Amino acid sequence: MNPVRKFVRDCCHRVIAPAALALLLLAAFGRPASADFRLCNNTGGRVGVALGYKDAEGWITEGWWNISARSCETLLRGGLVARYYYIYAVDYDRGGEWSGHAFMCSRDKEFTIRGTEDCLARGYDRTGYFEVDTSEQRSWTVQLTDSAEQPSSSTTPRGAPNATSPPARDTPKDTPKEGPQQ
Repeated sequence: MNPVRKFVRDCCHRVIAPAALALLLLAAFGRPASADFRLCNNTGGRVGVALGYKDAEGWITEGWWNISARSCETLLRGGLVARYYYIYAVDYDRGGEWSGHAFMCSRDKEFTIRGTEDCLARGYDRTGYFEVDTSEQRSWTVQLTDSAEQPSSSTTPRGAPNATSPPARDTPKDTPKEGPQQ
């Protein structure tokens, strides 16, 4: 073998192999713990979920996540940016909703809407969302249950301390925290 070629081969094995191993280990173990906003549908029917929250640019509402019976979905990935989040959900199969008195904008089809003011004048629906106080945790899981199925602490998923379980009759504050009066 050519001495130059042998030198390049030996050099590359000594440099590239350890670097590749280091990158592989970093990818496998260097990830920060997941911090997300999740919602679990603990009912027997499919639900549609809309979410409202305040980010650096102001209030935003988004929808729809379609969540199968007895399953969970991540609505926002990464560390939470606000203390208060707002949920509106409908039961597609049996009717009913989880709502409240924090009015924000929505619409029947998929949406991302900036602002909570003048929903009707801007061509959107004015919808009552219920409030979720995350106590400034980095991650949170909301549990949707039927009115008669209040979960016990033993049914709260691991990693979701103090999960909220609002039945359809819960009524939160009239407006979003730090939000506009409507």
